[in-house]
Amino acid sequence: MKQVVQNYKSGELAVLDVPVPGCKPGGVLVRSVYSLISTGTELMKVSEAGMSMLGKARSRPDQVAKVMQSVATNGVPATYRKVMGKLDSYTPLGYSLCGVVEEVGAGIDDVKVGDLVACAGNEHALHAELNWVPKNLYAPVPDGLAPRHAAFGTVGSIAMQGVRQGEPQLGEVALVIGLGLIGQLVVQLLAASGVRVVGVDPDPVRCELAERLGAAACGDPESAAVEAAVAELTGGHGVDQVYLAAGGGSNQPVELAARLCRDRGRVVDIGKCRLDLPWNAYYEKELDVRFSRSYGPGRYDPAYEIEGRDYPIGYVRWTERRNLACFLDLAARGKVDVEPLISHVADFDDAVETYQRLKDGDLKAITALFRYPEQGVEAESPAVAVPTVNVKPSPARAAKTPVRLAFVGAGNYATSMLLPHLTQRDGVELSTVVTTTALSAANAQRKFGFAEATTDLDAVLGDKSIDAVFVVTRHSSHAELTRKALLAGKTVFVEKPLALTEDELAGVLAAVEESGNDRLQVGFNRRFAPLLQEARQRFGARTGPASLRYLVNAGTLAHGSWYLQQGTEGSRFAGEGGHFIDTASWLLDADPVSVYAVAPSGNEDLQIVLRYPDGSTAAISYVTTGAPGFPKETLDLVADGKVLRLDDFVRASVHGRKKWVSSRLPKARDKGQNAELAAFIKAVRTGGPMPVPLESLVATTAATLAVQAGLAGGAPVTLARA
Repeated sequence: MKQVVQNYKSGELAVLDVPVPGCKPGGVLVRSVYSLISTGTELMKVSEAGMSMLGKARSRPDQVAKVMQSVATNGVPATYRKVMGKLDSYTPLGYSLCGVVEEVGAGIDDVKVGDLVACAGNEHALHAELNWVPKNLYAPVPDGLAPRHAAFGTVGSIAMQGVRQGEPQLGEVALVIGLGLIGQLVVQLLAASGVRVVGVDPDPVRCELAERLGAAACGDPESAAVEAAVAELTGGHGVDQVYLAAGGGSNQPVELAARLCRDRGRVVDIGKCRLDLPWNAYYEKELDVRFSRSYGPGRYDPAYEIEGRDYPIGYVRWTERRNLACFLDLAARGKVDVEPLISHVADFDDAVETYQRLKDGDLKAITALFRYPEQGVEAESPAVAVPTVNVKPSPARAAKTPVRLAFVGAGNYATSMLLPHLTQRDGVELSTVVTTTALSAANAQRKFGFAEATTDLDAVLGDKSIDAVFVVTRHSSHAELTRKALLAGKTVFVEKPLALTEDELAGVLAAVEESGNDRLQVGFNRRFAPLLQEARQRFGARTGPASLRYLVNAGTLAHGSWYLQQGTEGSRFAGEGGHFIDTASWLLDADPVSVYAVAPSGNEDLQIVLRYPDGSTAAISYVTTGAPGFPKETLDLVADGKVLRLDDFVRASVHGRKKWVSSRLPKARDKGQNAELAAFIKAVRTGGPMPVPLESLVATTAATLAVQAGLAGGAPVTLARA
C-alpha cells in the first residue's frame, strides 16, 4: 500500500510503498476514502523538517532539553547516534480521515466490514491507503454524512474539546483569536450553543467566512472594530471566554485576550501560540487560563487509546471517542457546515506536490483533503434517484368561476411578486391567507383583500370551496405543506424549492400516488418570461446538441438573512438553483441525466455542468463574489450555427442566418411571474394540463439535490430514473 512520509533530517516528502498493517484484536482495518491535511499542525511539522539543524533546535527547545538529559545520562556518542538515527528515519503524516472498514479484529462488535467510519490519531489515522485503528479512535459515520465531511471528525473533536473547556453558557459572548480551520469550527460550535462570537484574524477572507458561518463580527487584531464589537455585545464588560486558536511566535493573542476578557473570564488555549502571560493584566482580572488537550479525555492514555478501556460515562461524560461521535452527529444534522472550509481536494497520488504548494504558499487553503482511489463507497453513491410518477390521476374538475385561492405564507416574495398579479385578475377570488402569526395574516388581508385571515392551516385544507393553495413559506416547510395540500385534494402552487432532500421529494410523490392528485406547479417562472419565450421561438428548432452557458451573479446576502440558515433551510443554491436548471432544461427541451458540481476555494461560488440525453450540456456559474453592478443573469445558447443571448431579462438577441435583437424593455424586468400565474389559473379554471409536467418538476428538483451530492462526493452524479 502507499503512505505519505517525511524524513525529518532532510525534509524529504515521499509517497512510499509500505506493508499493509495487520488487523490486530481490539481494532479495525480501514481503507481510506478521504484524509484531511491540517494546514496548521502538519505544515508546521513540514516546515520544521526543512530547517537547518540549528533551526530545528530553536523551534523545539523541549526536544533539545531531552537531548541534553540523554547526554548527561548516556554520553555524547550514544546520544548522537540515537538522535541521528531518529532524525534520519521516515515519519508519518496525518491524523484525521474517513474510510471503509475492510477487516474487523477480535473483540469488535460495533461495526462490520463495509461500514463507513471516521478515524483519529497521529499514529492510526495517517495519510495512507490502509490504517489499523483501535476501537476508541474511530466512530461510525451517521447516515447521510458525506465521506469528505466525515474526514473532519478529528479536527472537529479538537475544536469541540476546546469549547467544552470554555464551559459556554447561553447568551454569553466569546472571542475566537485565529480563524484557521480550528477557529472556524470553534465559531460554529459556539454559535450552535447560543453564544455570540467575535472573531479575530488578520486575513479578511477568513473573517468574512467566519461571519457567514455564524460569527457576529470579525476583524483584524489591530482593528478598533473588534474592540467596538466586543463593547457593543457585552455592554462594555468584556467577553466571557477567549479561545486561542492561533499559532506562531507572537504574544499578541494572549495580550489581546487579557484586554478584551471580562473580570474572571476564561481563556482557553487550543492552538500552539506563544504564552508569555502579562502577569498584571491576568492577575488583576483573575482570569482563568485553561488548556485543551487535543481531542478530549483519553488522549495520550495508552490504556484508553490502544487497549480500548473506556472511561465510565458517569465519571467522564465526553471522552475522545464521544467527542468524535458528537461532532459527526452535528455535521450530519447540519448544525456544523464544513463544506465552506474545503479549499482544495487533491488525489492521494499528488500528495507530495500538494504539500509543497501549501508550504510555498502557491496553494492557500483553510483545509485540503486527499481523495483516495475509489474502493466501493464512492462508486456506489454517484447517483440521485429521479422518482417516477406512478399515478393514475382522477379526471381534473374545472373550477367554478371565480377561482378561489388560499395563500399559506405572506412574506416578501408573496406580497411583492405574486399577490400584486392576482389582486386585479378577473375570475380570481383571494379567499384565505394563512400565516404563523396573526398580525402578518391581518396585514395581508388588509393589503390584498383576502376574505379571511387565519393561522389554522387545517381549516383551510378542509374548506372544499377553496380550489387552489399557494405555498409561499420558508424552504424547509415546502415539501410537507405541499404533501398535505395534495392529500386534501387541492391544486397546489409551491414556490421553489419543492423539496430539500430526496426523502422529502419522495414524500410529495407518495402523496400524489395516494391521492391521485397530481395538480402541482412549482414556481419556476423564468420559462414564462415573455422576452425569453420570444427568443426561444426566434431561435427555432435545433438538430444537433447544444451548449448553454448561464451566469448567475447572485451577490452576497445581507447579514442575518434566513437564507444563511443552511442547517434548516438548505444551501443557497438548493433554495433558488432550481430556477436556473429548469430554464436550461426548458430551452434544451429535455431533462438532465447527470450533474457535476465543483466549488472554488474560499467562497460559495459554484460551477455546475448538466448533461442531457442528446449530448447537450448546460454550464451554470452560480457566483456570489461578482460586482454588484453587473447584471444578475446572462445566458447564451449555442447550436446549429446559431446563438441565443439573454441579458438579464432586459434585452435578448438571436444570431444566425438572420439577426434578431429585441427592443430594450422600458419597464422593470419581467421574469415571467404574471404569465406563470395566468397559466396556473387557467389550468385550475379549465381542468386542463398543468403548465409544467410533473415529471419535469421532479427531474429539476432531483438535479438541484444532485448538486450538493456532487459537491460532497467530488464526482459526477448520475440522475437515475427510479
